[in-house]
Amino acid sequence: MLPVVAQAQGKKKAAPKSGPMAPVEDVAGLPRVLLVGDSISIGYTVPVREMLQGKANVHRPLTNCGPTTKGVDSIDEWLATGGADKKWDLIHFNWGLHDLKYMGPNGENLADPKAETSKQQVPPKEYRENLQKLVDRLQETGATLIWRNTTPVPKGCKGRVVGDSQVYNEIAREIMEAEKIAIHDLYTFSLENQEKIQRPANVHFTPEGSKALGKEVADLIEKTLKK
Repeated sequence: MLPVVAQAQGKKKAAPKSGPMAPVEDVAGLPRVLLVGDSISIGYTVPVREMLQGKANVHRPLTNCGPTTKGVDSIDEWLATGGADKKWDLIHFNWGLHDLKYMGPNGENLADPKAETSKQQVPPKEYRENLQKLVDRLQETGATLIWRNTTPVPKGCKGRVVGDSQVYNEIAREIMEAEKIAIHDLYTFSLENQEKIQRPANVHFTPEGSKALGKEVADLIEKTLKK
């Protein structure tokens, strides 16, 4: 028999029964939707599920999808969410905020962008290469794809630079237009409503802000599925 400590370490953490990281059991006959993204998408996952209840089975990878480097390593696993034998009807996806953030020389998170030793986690050139790889893989699924562009970096935000979202969004726009993939402009919606829905000096949104983003996402998904 294994020691008690070893047994505890070997135990898998039980999946939550509710919330964005709760596994979804498909309702037969409804389209399958996958949301891919970081904590911004985690924030709007539950609102999207609630708004599309009875209209779509809304899944997400049971993790923060982080930067494109993590996406390249994990995309096959994420596409198997809910069952590797099942197909996706629509995938709504984003990478960006983790790519553009600054890291210290020893991997320190959210480092000072002005420090000579700091660098972006995934610089623009590498971001372009990774995002193209991810788009190529997503296209293999046969699902309808919607790229959700990256939301704004507000003033005073630690470890990120105001304006970098636009730089990365422009790279993504070029790829999506070349691949004829729809772009969900959540950046403009967020910027126009920034004072009402986004936390001060923080890339994250208030609970009400996440619900507002969720409504934008759910409305577009429902409209696209009806086509």
